[in-house]
Amino acid sequence: MDALVGSTACLVRVESTEGSAPREAGAWMAVFADHIVGTIGGGHLELQAIAEARRRLGGAPGAAQGQPPMRFALGPALGQCCGGVVYLGFELLTAADLAPAAGLRARLSPHLHPLALFGGGHVGHALARVLAPLPFALTWIDSRDGIFPSPTPDGVVCEHSDPVQQAVPHLAPGSRVLIMSFSHAEDLDVVAACLRRQREQRDLPFIGLIGSKTKWATFSNRLHGRGFAQDELAQVTCPIGIPGIEGKEPEVIAVSVAAQLLQTLQEAA
Repeated sequence: MDALVGSTACLVRVESTEGSAPREAGAWMAVFADHIVGTIGGGHLELQAIAEARRRLGGAPGAAQGQPPMRFALGPALGQCCGGVVYLGFELLTAADLAPAAGLRARLSPHLHPLALFGGGHVGHALARVLAPLPFALTWIDSRDGIFPSPTPDGVVCEHSDPVQQAVPHLAPGSRVLIMSFSHAEDLDVVAACLRRQREQRDLPFIGLIGSKTKWATFSNRLHGRGFAQDELAQVTCPIGIPGIEGKEPEVIAVSVAAQLLQTLQEAA
């Protein structure tokens, strides 16, 4: 977003789509005289949009503000076979519009879904890097000091909590939760705290625990001993990640878990 600060630009935004399209409504790019920030996708569609944006930047007739979106059919005329239709809005932005205080960052930022990541180990570090550019507001929690990297990935909020499970009642409503602390005892306490919150609020749409089926069998017995019923235990996903991706490397696990989280967004839509 910092790349938006500068001279005059033309904001190109996907206003709506029909049928198959390369990007969803809300996708945008800012076209400057000598560079571009963001993307609306679509190959030749984007090339035509850039040309139209620069035509407007040059003061071409018909480039006034407030015009209705332009219609682009994704067919043979554009050299594409998607078959859908994209409606693009074009808005000229002055240097004042692009200043940090103008609120453009908030206007263009996508809706972010709260996500709590418990654990700053190797997989936690890999996940924080993978998740940072995705549509999640990530809070990264650990009971140990000095565990988070410096600098942290953009947009990631780091939180120290000892004992770590005390952070659970204070999570944002609707948080998805990933649990992968440095010890099974901490993991168990965080899972139990999540399940207690679910009893009262039922506002955690995903509770994911790293580990094997054997680990979950042991945890299930212990959680049952703490008074949790089978239907409550069924709210926990363990193992986590997309089935069929077997790699144990932190980066592989991180990509698999991030994909699973994105699936939960699709299922909730």
